[in-house]
Amino acid sequence: MQTPPQITFRGISSTPSIDKEIRAKLAKLETFFDRITSCRVLVEASHRRHNKGNLYHVRIDLRVPGNELVVKRDPAQHAEHEDVFIAIRDAFDEAKRQLQDHVKKRRGM
Repeated sequence: MQTPPQITFRGISSTPSIDKEIRAKLAKLETFFDRITSCRVLVEASHRRHNKGNLYHVRIDLRVPGNELVVKRDPAQHAEHEDVFIAIRDAFDEAKRQLQDHVKKRRGM
């Protein structure tokens, strides 16, 4: 990555384990496409549900040459996103799919 990743937290405190998980997922993305120029990750706690725990929203903005890939996971549709690590996993899985599609388009497939 040409610039260091920007990781932001809203409504949730950063912990070393969350930070480590995000950085590991970013490193994995770079194995699929090593020309990622920048990445912004937002992890946000939604306070809309008071009966159960908070739902977590993860947004990933990846810049690659000629394109920007954006992943937004709506926690209202995913009750399992009460676990921040599952929300991170799902968002990075979607980022991986988008990145793979981008690589296929670049190769003309």
